[in-house]
Amino acid sequence: MNQYIEHTALAPTLNHLQVEQVVQQAVQHNFAGVCVPPFWVKKARRDLKDAPVALVTVAGFPLGYQMSQTKEAEIKQALKDGADEVDVVMNVSALKSQMPWVKIEIAKYAQLVHEQGKMLKVILETAYLNEQELTLACKYVADAGADFAKTSTGFAPEGAQVATVALMRQLLPEQVGIKASGGIRTLEQVHEFVKAGAERIGTSAGVQIMEQARSNS
Repeated sequence: MNQYIEHTALAPTLNHLQVEQVVQQAVQHNFAGVCVPPFWVKKARRDLKDAPVALVTVAGFPLGYQMSQTKEAEIKQALKDGADEVDVVMNVSALKSQMPWVKIEIAKYAQLVHEQGKMLKVILETAYLNEQELTLACKYVADAGADFAKTSTGFAPEGAQVATVALMRQLLPEQVGIKASGGIRTLEQVHEFVKAGAERIGTSAGVQIMEQARSNS
């Protein structure tokens, strides 16, 4: 179960002791990754040392409608500070305006990240998309060469939905992974999302989920 979990700490009140704690927990449980705000990437990189846990951060978070140059600068800084993976928020505003710039923007970020051997995930914020928009968003993510499509920031009215992940799995090619994130707090939910097609689970409840898994074994 731990191989699916990205232990996430993105609360605005996060302090340095909490950053240390989530990193320690990620190492202890051998989670797939630990996701921290950009400000804390350098510290998390030091704290992780050589642990086989991916260091994840965000860009364009949480609204996604920053200028492309601003997001690009954030991504470059995150990579410089030691991030292994960057979750960038798609420009939902541009998508709803049916602007092809969305794909061009993602392609620029994918190239930037891949040149350094790192991974790019694109947060679609599915709570704001109808099925037609979700279809277009998935096409843009795949065509632009991103590694993952992610459901949610956790700041929208709702987070990941099993039916949405299942639809995304139908829409996306096999080589593009899915990260389900937002409101996932139980082992049962993790099983449901993995069955629907998610390869990663972003959650702040990773430790509790592992405790549930141990008690069920």
